[in-house]
Amino acid sequence: MQLKESMAVAIDALRANKLRAVLTSIGVIIGSASIVLVVTVALTSRKYVISQIEAVGSNLVWAEMIKTPEKVQPLSHELTLADMDAVAAQVTGVVAVAGVSDMPMTVVVEGQARPVALIGVTLGYQKIRRLIILRGRFFDSGDMETRSKVCLITKELAVHVFGVENPVGRNIRMGELSFTVIGVFRERVSTYGLAEMQNESVLIPLPLMEYYKGRMVLSSLYAQADTPDHVEAVERQMNQLLRSRHPAEAKYNVQTLTAILSAAKSISLGLTIMLVVVAFIAMLISGIGIMNIMLVTVRERTREIGIRKAIGAPRREVLAQFLIEAFLISGGGAVIGILIGLAIPVAVQQFLLPGNLRVPISGMSVVAAFLVSSLTGLFFGWLPASQAAKLDPVESLRYE
Repeated sequence: MQLKESMAVAIDALRANKLRAVLTSIGVIIGSASIVLVVTVALTSRKYVISQIEAVGSNLVWAEMIKTPEKVQPLSHELTLADMDAVAAQVTGVVAVAGVSDMPMTVVVEGQARPVALIGVTLGYQKIRRLIILRGRFFDSGDMETRSKVCLITKELAVHVFGVENPVGRNIRMGELSFTVIGVFRERVSTYGLAEMQNESVLIPLPLMEYYKGRMVLSSLYAQADTPDHVEAVERQMNQLLRSRHPAEAKYNVQTLTAILSAAKSISLGLTIMLVVVAFIAMLISGIGIMNIMLVTVRERTREIGIRKAIGAPRREVLAQFLIEAFLISGGGAVIGILIGLAIPVAVQQFLLPGNLRVPISGMSVVAAFLVSSLTGLFFGWLPASQAAKLDPVESLRYE
């Protein structure tokens, strides 16, 4: 009954000063909303980064020869199709391989010249890089074996060169060779020029690159691991295999997307820490505000406290009354802040984010926001409540 009575008195006191209670709870609202948003942003950014990396190429490992600008690299240092076959046969955990050879080139169509990236590829390139064929088809084994003069072009190049017309079946010339376009493609996720793929690129069968370069060498060698857990092992084995197949002075750079993922995680962590700091600053400000308002309330209600203690209210009941007031301010603000923190991701999901990206909501963030906000109110409300409980009834009744 005493707790129920203290609750009723606390609610009546807050009703008597609605504006003061609302203004005091604003800091709690901001802090609790920030906590929910912190976790949501961290989970969403992590999920987005992983999906983007997987779209570039699932479990991808690639190798490139390290070139020294001041001297010509011996032919024995170059990556070859034999290296690609050795990776497929000898490296455990590899499910697909592909070789790439690229160089700058000029495409001529109906007398118009346009610079492009010419890329010779093997059959496994589409699977490893997860290219999307918009029109036509990709190369088949017959194209590779017969060195067919066929090519695929990017969507951007097709628009710039052929406009709205269907480019499949049309001819383009690169150097002395003329190619028939058999397909239009795009990257599943843009690599923004960080890979061999450019906005305006032309893919041709790898054997035809020998005509342009004079030798059959690879610029990059791709391998796809069967599971994410085997990526590191495949990277290590590829490095050892290439060193064993080439002279000791040859240098190779074997890479994975792990470095990119680590950088993205660091950025996400930095953003999370910044938002956590903002949330705790808001909580600190709201806690100080609650303590300040409660101290003012205790002073304003000194006579009321004196009357209650004079008619027999124990110290713990007065303490409970003011702690309940602090809890109601902080807890109510926490509920409103949590609702705002949940509403913002839902609104962003509906109007700003692509349909394939879902914003995860963490139940733990909701619980944490409520607990932290409520405990903040109780912690900063303890001093005013303790002061109220310690007031002398006689001195309180004399207070004007």
